Parts: sequence; C-alpha cells; structure tokens
Amino acid sequence: MRTLITLIVAFVASAVMAQAYTWVDEDGVVHYSDRPREGATEIQLPRNARPTRRVASAPAATATPTAQQADTTEPAKPFSYDSIEISSPAPEETLWNIGGVLTVTLNVRPALQPGHRVRVYFDGNEQMVSGSSFQIQEVYRGVHNLQAEVLDETGKLMGRSQPNRFYVQQNSIVRN
Repeated sequence: MRTLITLIVAFVASAVMAQAYTWVDEDGVVHYSDRPREGATEIQLPRNARPTRRVASAPAATATPTAQQADTTEPAKPFSYDSIEISSPAPEETLWNIGGVLTVTLNVRPALQPGHRVRVYFDGNEQMVSGSSFQIQEVYRGVHNLQAEVLDETGKLMGRSQPNRFYVQQNSIVRN
C-alpha cells in the first residue's frame, strides 16, 4: 500500500513540477518526453517555462550570397498596420449642430505609409480621402455609419477599421 501511495505522490509531483525526460535511441536520435521511460534521464525545467509555438517555414535557398548580399542579414518583412481606428467621431457619439460638415480623424498605427490611400464608406457610399484627418460634406441630422480602409499603392487592402455608428442632431426653433 505504501508503494502505491508513493507512486501516486511521485506521479502527481512530477506533473506539478513540470519535469521532462530525454533519451537517445539506438539510431542516435535524441527524444524528449514528459513521461519517464527506461534509460531516460530527467531534465529539470524552470518553473515559469511555457510551451512556445513554432511556425514552420520553408527551407531557405542554399545559394551562396555575394559580398554585397551578405551585408543584409534580415529579409524584408511585408508591411502591415497594427490598428486602424476611427477616433472621431467616437462610436455611438451624438454630434450637435455640425452645419453639414463632419470632421473625421483616424488613428492609424504605424502611421500611414507613403503611397497608401484611405477609402471611407460613409452610409454605404465609397469615397477616397487624403490622409488620416479629413472632412465629409453634406452630413445632416440622423443616424450615420462610417468605416475606413487603408489601401497600398497597388490597391491591395492593408487593413480596415471597425464600423462606427454615430448620430447628428440639429437644434430647431419651435414656432407657435
């Protein structure tokens, strides 16, 4: 009975302590496991060890680089925007007495790149605008929807904001 309890405690402790085991098979291949086996040696992992996700990539070409190419150590990564947000008007905001002119401000991170353009959908109608701050004309009282997209120089979609609904109100004079 003691042996059984000792084995259970050892098993639970090994699971809690995040132990790992390694061994080399008859072909010389090194194996790792979280379960002990005959001939395996225990590896102590750090307490804060977390599994990491590795992304498989295609094997690199084995061409010999020239002296000029050897200076560049990292391949160019494709550019992408971290976020595109409509910061003004805010979602569900009520705007008063704007005189038909809506001022829109986008928050684009990183900043809008040279050659990239902004396409805006205002109440379903597409408009090309310049920059991340612009005005839309003829915006009158009611419920409106706004969404922005960033396109690269070839017209490829680089990112899109969340749809933004806002309201425009206009004071009126009540006449008796």
